[in-house]
Amino acid sequence: MAGVKVYMTFSAADAQLVWSRLDAAGFHPAVFNEGAAMSMDGYALAAGGIQVKVPESEAEEAQAFLDAPVSELPGDDSPAS
Repeated sequence: MAGVKVYMTFSAADAQLVWSRLDAAGFHPAVFNEGAAMSMDGYALAAGGIQVKVPESEAEEAQAFLDAPVSELPGDDSPAS
């Protein structure tokens, strides 16, 4: 899958978190450059970062999903901190 980049980071943990959010929302994400970025200290910058991509047909909606504020958990009646 060539895909369209919807997120870029230098942290494998961040990339996996974004992948998980997109997957749970029904998108078809893939993580690129993670292995290369983790092979050498500082190589994430040289590899162009770790990228999360989705199919072109999902790119606009996936980007809007990631840009939207995260809402409070359902049923959480406690005041926001």
